[in-house]
Amino acid sequence: MEYINLTEDLKFSRIVQGFWRLTDWNMTTDELIAFMEGCLERGVTTFDTAEVYGDTECERQMGLAFAKRPDLRKKIQLVSKTGIYKTEINGETFGYYDTTYDRLMRSCKEALSRLQCGHLDLYLIHREDPCFDCHETARALKDMKKQGFIREAGVSNFDPFKFEALNEAMDGALATNQIEWNPGCFEHFDSGMMDLLVRRRIHPMVWSPLAGGRLFTSGEPVYKKALAKIEEIAERHQTAPETIVYAWILYHPAGALPLSGSNKLERLDKAAAALDVKLAHHEWYEIYTASGQQVLR
Repeated sequence: MEYINLTEDLKFSRIVQGFWRLTDWNMTTDELIAFMEGCLERGVTTFDTAEVYGDTECERQMGLAFAKRPDLRKKIQLVSKTGIYKTEINGETFGYYDTTYDRLMRSCKEALSRLQCGHLDLYLIHREDPCFDCHETARALKDMKKQGFIREAGVSNFDPFKFEALNEAMDGALATNQIEWNPGCFEHFDSGMMDLLVRRRIHPMVWSPLAGGRLFTSGEPVYKKALAKIEEIAERHQTAPETIVYAWILYHPAGALPLSGSNKLERLDKAAAALDVKLAHHEWYEIYTASGQQVLR
């Protein structure tokens, strides 16, 4: 396993284990502990969750594991996210964002209680908030750091404008932007976010590198065309198509950290195997253009 410094004091495993679907895995606490141990045996030391995952249930279940095995918490870097909330209006669930000072401080304390730990290694603002005051949000994140609730702060799914605004208010201290990127999704290339991250030497975390499985199951043309090329390149390298996708993401100079969201350790093995794949430079571009969405000028 490779490891990469997000900041001077915070090092992550290059492959990150995500727990987005933890509540769908139907694991007992002991089974979850065994899975976490399997990740650690493979050198995957960075675990990612969020307040909204399972309506806080993912954090709670991970907390039960950490309470039963406190030594596990000491061996990992723990990431969570906040800013997405739900309420009931006229009998229906309504989702909204809130990145105000008081709500963020309350959410952080609640997350630590559910996770049954003293601090988070990285805390992310989960989504762009249209009603976003970068100065107020930065004040909350800075106070969390001062009070020892979090080691570092970052964002997820931010465009370059909101990222730069918050990063400036944070005195340049944002550790990452966790973004969606896969062979069928190029939002952050088109927005200029990838260029900004390279310029700032900020390593992105990457969610849904396999498009939530759609890359292998969808009949949509963008995925079918991308998969055909990926399978061709996988054959050249005598490895799994999934491994090639992770290798493609790892190849980019941004130094990305892709997330594996499966509860199957063999899937994690396929992700980690990408660290040993040496793509030719032109192969990166073959995948970049395969879906037909990106055209070289």
